[in-house]
Amino acid sequence: MREGRSAIRPMVTSALHEMKGTVGTEIKELPEHDIGRNQLVSMDRHSLLAVLAAREAMQHAGLSCDKGNPYRFGATVGVCGWGWGTVEETYRDLLLGGAKRAGIYTAPRGLPSAAASQVSMSLGLRGPVFAIASACASANHAIASAADQIKLGRADVMLAGGAEAHCFPCLQMKAWEAMRALAPDTCRPFSADRKGVVIGEGAGMAVLESYEHAAVRGATILAEIAGIGLSGDAFHIVAPSVERPEAAIRACLADAGLNAEDVDYLNAHGTGTKANDQTETAAIKRVFGDYAYSMSVSSTKSMYAHCLGAASALEMIASVMAIQEGIVPPTANYREPDPDCDLDVTPNVARERKVRVALSNAFAMGGMNAVLAFKQV
Repeated sequence: MREGRSAIRPMVTSALHEMKGTVGTEIKELPEHDIGRNQLVSMDRHSLLAVLAAREAMQHAGLSCDKGNPYRFGATVGVCGWGWGTVEETYRDLLLGGAKRAGIYTAPRGLPSAAASQVSMSLGLRGPVFAIASACASANHAIASAADQIKLGRADVMLAGGAEAHCFPCLQMKAWEAMRALAPDTCRPFSADRKGVVIGEGAGMAVLESYEHAAVRGATILAEIAGIGLSGDAFHIVAPSVERPEAAIRACLADAGLNAEDVDYLNAHGTGTKANDQTETAAIKRVFGDYAYSMSVSSTKSMYAHCLGAASALEMIASVMAIQEGIVPPTANYREPDPDCDLDVTPNVARERKVRVALSNAFAMGGMNAVLAFKQV
């Protein structure tokens, strides 16, 4: 993201042999891990990605359940779909391949809660553990819910984020194709020549803990979750609105006790579709007024595509690291100004800027909106 380098490429997985010219972001090689075969056979790919990210997060935080009460450690994992790879594999085996029975782990692998369960088992988390499914806002909702568990005294530490492996099953990619939402070349958020969304896969997880718990153990605190704003469109299953995302942004600022002028960077939902980018820009202008033109905005989906249930988890990381490093990640692939998207979208090149407060927007299909505010500590 610092380099402004887009990872969007033609898809090469054999699972998409029926679709030609599809672009996306595939994880070509997973990091080395010690997950044994007996556990791997019980995991769909999205669960594996969640476990790998969760392990990295715990290691980075210097935490282990062995050093604390596991009943005070929990996890919330956002997913957009479920085990689509498992579903499609089973369909091909039974209905195309002539198999007589499904695999023994088909049901638990395919559950929407599977990733949360696998993260819990892998790390020994015995506190609150559950999944969140709110389409493209799932990870932001998972982070918000995790923060609530800590505020309510139900946990000291929560792993929170999202995971998705949506780009491998042909069934799901065919569904996106049928909506005429897929871009044929790449993702160009806010650019006048944008042609749609690009689908990717991935996972992002963060360790959340109360300030008191972090201070006692001498933790390195990357940022504070300062505010949460949620809203529902109650409008249309696919068409975006302006008013309800606006309400979520305003609710987030109010929850954080922030003025509009306090925000230095806004990580936009920015999918690269005509309607989304236009309505999101309008919502931002309504909230921030003239200051909207002084604030840095970008869509990092332009570099790693739309990872659906994992999308806002990756955007959480982009926002927190912008605070940490003083670098605003760019909107890659930008070519032509759009008068309806006329904010400073940080085109193509990352920018050095002091970021004390960052907002991260997630506006999901079906009108489920979640906005998070992160603050320098």
